[in-house]
Amino acid sequence: MAINDLKAAYKTIMDDNFPPAMEISFIDGSKRQTLCYEKVSWIIENERKGLRYGENPGQEAALYKLVNGNLTLGDVKCIQPGRFLASDVELLQSGKHPGKTNITDADNAMNIIRYFDDKPCSVIIKHNNPCGVALGSTLAEAYDKANMADRLAAFGGAIALNQTCDIETALLITQNYAEVVVAPDFAPGVMEIFSKKKNLRVMQIANMSRLNEFVGERFVDFKSLIDGGLVAQWSFVPEAKKKEDFLPAETVYKGTEYKVNRTPTAAEYEDLVFGWLVEAGVTSNSVIYVKDGVTVGIGTGEQDRVGVAEIARDKAYKKLADRISWNKYTTPYNLLADEYAKSEIDEEVKVKKGGLPGSSMISDAFFPFRDGVEVGLCEGASAVVQPGGSMRDFETIEACNEYDATMVFTGQRSFKH
Repeated sequence: MAINDLKAAYKTIMDDNFPPAMEISFIDGSKRQTLCYEKVSWIIENERKGLRYGENPGQEAALYKLVNGNLTLGDVKCIQPGRFLASDVELLQSGKHPGKTNITDADNAMNIIRYFDDKPCSVIIKHNNPCGVALGSTLAEAYDKANMADRLAAFGGAIALNQTCDIETALLITQNYAEVVVAPDFAPGVMEIFSKKKNLRVMQIANMSRLNEFVGERFVDFKSLIDGGLVAQWSFVPEAKKKEDFLPAETVYKGTEYKVNRTPTAAEYEDLVFGWLVEAGVTSNSVIYVKDGVTVGIGTGEQDRVGVAEIARDKAYKKLADRISWNKYTTPYNLLADEYAKSEIDEEVKVKKGGLPGSSMISDAFFPFRDGVEVGLCEGASAVVQPGGSMRDFETIEACNEYDATMVFTGQRSFKH
């Protein structure tokens, strides 16, 4: 295939042969509970269009929204129909109209951002994982911190803002390349700024202003199998959403009681809560580091816990080097030609240990041995949150005490696949 043909593949709009409506029924004897869905499309350039394509060009796809039906299984109820978020976005500017990944990235950004309604927050998603998540005193500060947490990965990402996008934030966003911006509203003059980025998809979701109402709500999460089968599960809901929900890190092993020597400080608690809620939107196996309300290093989708802790650590080092290079020379570290300048940056990053001292380490599952948690402790992480429940929790407790670090348990695993 010629290079031009390869490029054309990304401009291809798939025919949409999915039907306009879909129903899924749960049947128990004579009792039938049916969820009713309606296909979503938009008027773009005087033509009605659905999803551009699926995860890749060549994969036909359709987006459906839940419009009717109620489902209750045991004491768990499905989210009520009609409360639309990413399944029914209002396209204020489309450029190339959305594909499947644009919608799912926006959705996972809201999966994270819904827990932070008391402060300006920005989430930048790429391939359904956060590149950077940050709180700020202003929305512009939150976006800037989230972007600089991993400026390279944020290239071409989906940006979600939990407040009205103002002029200052919009100007910062247009300094970079983004695929999607999602916000509950846009201040006067913002769309004129965004119009200069013709392929930027700008999505307004008014319900984002009430995202806190979606905390604790469950939906049916479907996973399709290669043989056409389905796995259905209720969506994950984190139970620990404030410091009082955490459990003290303690256990009994062979008759001996082990407990962490110190409780978290107020600042550590803030980062532990922040990090644990961000963790709900990170693909497992995962470990992340956060500090002062900003993600420092994010490790995702690995098979072993030591490896993913090391990946998150290594990313923290690399991203700090890039931030320093960008702030000093407005040049990415990887493109910096001055070897002396690079050696100076390397030394600064080494001294600062990638910005990890004083950070909080978050793990979506327990540490089976102490080697995983030691990856962070050796870099100066001062607080740890994990589900607990390992036969060898005593080892991680001992490790934290040796490094004068604190640790809490959630009592709940947070896998996301």
